[in-house]
Amino acid sequence: MRWLRAARDCGLADWCLGAGVVRTLVWNHLHDLPPDSHAPADVDFVYFDAADLTAEREAAIAHRLRGAAPDAPWEVVNQARVHLWRRDGGMAPPPLASLAAGIATWPETATCIGVSLDDDDRLRILAPHGLDDLFNLVLRPSPGLRDPALYAQRLLAKRYTDKWPRLRVLPSPLS
Repeated sequence: MRWLRAARDCGLADWCLGAGVVRTLVWNHLHDLPPDSHAPADVDFVYFDAADLTAEREAAIAHRLRGAAPDAPWEVVNQARVHLWRRDGGMAPPPLASLAAGIATWPETATCIGVSLDDDDRLRILAPHGLDDLFNLVLRPSPGLRDPALYAQRLLAKRYTDKWPRLRVLPSPLS
């Protein structure tokens, strides 16, 4: 909750913590592991601000978050500017229209989940592909993933089934 409060205190209208930080907490719980087992490499703070596409704004937010919660390995990305640097299969994706549209393109459906905190400390969940795969321990590529090779690379690099052996891994429909 402390990380969520630090994120909320940045004062952005459209933001969440997502990807591995959410997936890891849930899958650790479903495998009866301590919450800090298999800690994610970073804490993804994502937001959507089409009015400010500068890397400097992302850096300023990251600086603020590191000051508020220095124990978190913050990764800050404005989803409105992803098309400026990301390449899928060598091609730039089109500009995104919203935070949800950005999250929907993340590699696996169980990773396409964001959590934010409102002013009354209530959790808000953003899950463009739903929560079923997360809670049913299913790993499959996101329909928004444009490069199927990325899914295969992530399966090898992240060693999901070594960490969470009850996962059911589905192949990419394009592989």
